[in-house]
Amino acid sequence: MIRKRGSLILCGTFLFITWNAILVLLLWGRPPSGQTGEHGQGKREVAERPTNDMVGDVLRMADTFEAELEMQRKILLQIKNQQSLWDPSNKNAPKVVVPPQLVIPILVIACNRVTVRRCLDKLLELRPSAELFPIIVSQDCGHAETAEVIRSYGNQVIHLKQPVLSDIAVRPEHKKFQGYYKISRHYRWALNQVFKTLSHSSAVVVEDDLEVAPDFFEYFQALLPLLKSDPTLWCVSAWNDNGRDGYVDPGSANLLYRTDFFPGLGWMLLREMWEELEPKWPASFWDDWMRQPEQRRGRACIRPEISRTLTFGRKGVSLGQFYDKYLRYIKLNTEFVPFTKLDLSYLKEEKYREHFEKEVYRAPVVTYEDVKQGQLKGTGPYRLQYSSKDSFKILAKNLGVMDDLKSGVPRTGYRGVVSFISKGRRIYLAPPPGWTKYDPSWS
Repeated sequence: MIRKRGSLILCGTFLFITWNAILVLLLWGRPPSGQTGEHGQGKREVAERPTNDMVGDVLRMADTFEAELEMQRKILLQIKNQQSLWDPSNKNAPKVVVPPQLVIPILVIACNRVTVRRCLDKLLELRPSAELFPIIVSQDCGHAETAEVIRSYGNQVIHLKQPVLSDIAVRPEHKKFQGYYKISRHYRWALNQVFKTLSHSSAVVVEDDLEVAPDFFEYFQALLPLLKSDPTLWCVSAWNDNGRDGYVDPGSANLLYRTDFFPGLGWMLLREMWEELEPKWPASFWDDWMRQPEQRRGRACIRPEISRTLTFGRKGVSLGQFYDKYLRYIKLNTEFVPFTKLDLSYLKEEKYREHFEKEVYRAPVVTYEDVKQGQLKGTGPYRLQYSSKDSFKILAKNLGVMDDLKSGVPRTGYRGVVSFISKGRRIYLAPPPGWTKYDPSWS
């Protein structure tokens, strides 16, 4: 035991002497902190040579070495503090202060689909800033499994629960539409939470069965100023109703349109618009109600050539209406377009209308047979003219675009014109020149 203790003492003494020798060698000739040459500031520091007092030299060198370590520690702390400003994984990072008018909350309407996870995963993956784009999930139905999925995201989302889950009293013939009544009630409650309770100035409404494109957030951020400044606009939508693969130009991901048809399926509105709509909000079928002239009031929405949302929910209250024939084939944009860096002033009403009508009505008129059989020569665009509700529906149906009208407005239509690609060429399905207004009886 004594022998082992003696060995430990010898080893400790050896390590002590060795460590101090290394310090002397490393710091030999280094000046003490703060000592300058005889000529004052700006001159090289004069090296202090060791003296015969080895212990004193070692202590001085150790003090210098300790000062160096302290300086390095402070530098590392500064680096760490700066890193917290840009490292999104650091939960203790200071919050970026964003002006309230620039914040665009994403309102996710949820009910009883656990597949809301797919929607939320993509939103969180692509979201560039939690401060700019807070995600608010409003859940109806009281479905426990869906609630658990939403809760699993913790503070990454705000989870609201619609408090009134009871059935709504409806006429006997409307009992089968109970789901539509509940959806309308939920939308009203959720939008009131966003605009009245949380006091946001804008919002993007997304349903729980939508997947978003890489530039989804960029798209809405760029168009918010236009929506605020142009009184002839009342919404911005991420959706193209005729956006199936083969019916859009894959090389025009940056192309945007005005449309008289309310598209929905990922759409932005302002608080002022909600204040206009909320007092008369319908008991059911809110989206068709939005398409009535009394709500639209001659205003338009912005929509893209290539959709920035894709629906993956076949099951719902609509029982898959349009899903198998149209919606499942919608092309989702995959190219990031830097919309915030583009000049979007061409979408302002006066400039857009003049340019659009010139392009449509200068295009050569062709027949349905020419389009259908691919006999068009040149690059286009071309104009295919309809003259009545029936002729529009026949042409649209036979060419594969959606043929339904709401209060006389065709899907994606602007001033009666529906734009799409057929066999690689731009086609304008258009009314005769001189068109003035929609006929609500065309429904």
